[in-house]
Amino acid sequence: MIKINTEAAPAAIGPYSQAILAGNFIFTSGQLPIDPATGAFPEGGVQAQTRQSLSNIKTILAAGGMDLSNVVKTNVFLADMGDFAAMNEIYSEFFSEPFPARSAVAVKALPKGALVEIECIAHK
Repeated sequence: MIKINTEAAPAAIGPYSQAILAGNFIFTSGQLPIDPATGAFPEGGVQAQTRQSLSNIKTILAAGGMDLSNVVKTNVFLADMGDFAAMNEIYSEFFSEPFPARSAVAVKALPKGALVEIECIAHK
């Protein structure tokens, strides 16, 4: 296993790695919508937060030598399932056919009051 870490994405807020490279797979930790330049969530609700979370994933994958086309599975955690359509609109800007497999679930709460958190598995 190899730890993937980049200063171009938010630092882990606990005892975990941004991502781990294991064989030909990268497993990202859940990415909150933290802007690494400001340390804050972007304004604009769930769409802005989805864009930031996916941008963070894109940056982490690049640090591991992959990109979004390598993603085979995502897990999306929403604070409110009512935000599903708005999240999906932005999500579709980042992925194209064949789309990765995906789970999207509503959770009671997310760290720091985030509206969305996204993690993925990528394969090279």
